[in-house]
Amino acid sequence: MKNKTVWEKYSSKELKAVKSFSEGYKDFLDKGKTERECVEQIVAAAEKEGYKDLEKVLAEGRKIKAGDKLYSVTMKKSIALFIIGSEPLEKGMNILGAHIDSPRVDVKGNPLYETNGMAYLDTHYYGGIKKYQWVAQAMAIHGVIVKKDGEVVRVCIGEDDKDPVFVFTDLLIHLAQKQMEEKASTVIKGEGLDLLIGNQPLKKSKLSEDQKDAVAANVLAILKDKYGVEESDFISAELEIVPAGKARDCGLDASMILSYGQDDRVCAYTSLKALLDSEAGKRTYCCLLVDKEEIGSVGATGMNAYYFENAVAEIIANMEGESNMKTRRCLANSFMLSSDVSAGYDPLYADAFEAKNAAFISQGMTFNKFTGARGKSGSNDANAEYVGKLRKIMEDEGISYQFAELGKVDVGGGGTIAFIMAKYGMNVIDSGVAVLNMHAPYEVSSKADVYEAYKGYMAFLKNA
Repeated sequence: MKNKTVWEKYSSKELKAVKSFSEGYKDFLDKGKTERECVEQIVAAAEKEGYKDLEKVLAEGRKIKAGDKLYSVTMKKSIALFIIGSEPLEKGMNILGAHIDSPRVDVKGNPLYETNGMAYLDTHYYGGIKKYQWVAQAMAIHGVIVKKDGEVVRVCIGEDDKDPVFVFTDLLIHLAQKQMEEKASTVIKGEGLDLLIGNQPLKKSKLSEDQKDAVAANVLAILKDKYGVEESDFISAELEIVPAGKARDCGLDASMILSYGQDDRVCAYTSLKALLDSEAGKRTYCCLLVDKEEIGSVGATGMNAYYFENAVAEIIANMEGESNMKTRRCLANSFMLSSDVSAGYDPLYADAFEAKNAAFISQGMTFNKFTGARGKSGSNDANAEYVGKLRKIMEDEGISYQFAELGKVDVGGGGTIAFIMAKYGMNVIDSGVAVLNMHAPYEVSSKADVYEAYKGYMAFLKNA
């Protein structure tokens, strides 16, 4: 069963709302190309709406009460936001979860080298990418460099019109006969995905006795002059290479958005907006935006860590007294939408999809009862009762939605943070927005789906 396109139901007033919402979303994408940049935007938006830093609230000994708005940041890369409800927390929360990391290419710890008059940065790609899609495109560098004395130097090169950009080079077609016979998975090799960053040598008069590579020396001189950093500072840097440029309207009708990082910042932004636009209710509302999903939710800022559970425990301890059992009950009694992008049906690659169970762009937000690969490996599989509850919520609120699987059964698969949250015993289902070109430098979403996801998340918070 497939819906009509969402566009067909909108009034002229709703069309204006879709356009306005999309402009805010594009701005979020432009300003948040890394996890750190996303968290900074989220904190600024939350504080504007009256949210307080949980760590500061606890340090000041303030009592948390119903109606309070709180946020908790973990290592500047993950964030949980709460609107405290009137019911005891042990009765559970309504949680919107998404991730704010995206596939990219990271700079190695000892990256700079020169060969034949060209200076490069050695890299290590992050997440699942088709490496050949990332060559011969304008790239920017975002991130931080932390010096030994603790000074944090912010880096953003390639986004301003006056900035230079960078590129992963590719072999010209005239000489690529052998290359063209390679498999797509190996035509560009990981160790060959190095970023071209310079070609002009430093003047001989400025070279020190131990500097033999004049082009690399010139790069270091520029970094020293602009950022005050040394080559050794790369060791304590987090520099991410991402496509340069802004999110753009896509199509003559401007009905779609073309941008880097929509997996999964489309769900992060819509979830955040849904929370910020909600008022306190009986149940506590939560928006959880996390790091490291693209590499398995590992590390201190990934969903496998305990920072979310710890934040919930701190709130309960403050409000009702420390209680491990109440924390466990809270999590077990919660409802969650684990929001992530779904594979949009692409007619040009129809063989990868089973059309009856595929997500189509412009047909509303998408629910995936399960994800995983082949025999549902690595998946959370939502129970039928919870699915029925969500169907009622969406239909009562007039939300356009669809149910889908991630391609044909034996073709591939994927996963989200849903199975991790399900370990607490809470009801969890995957939901989100269908996109085309997932994990490519530029992904495509429908403005209508983005707006329906926002409305759907609002409905979930209010009614789950």
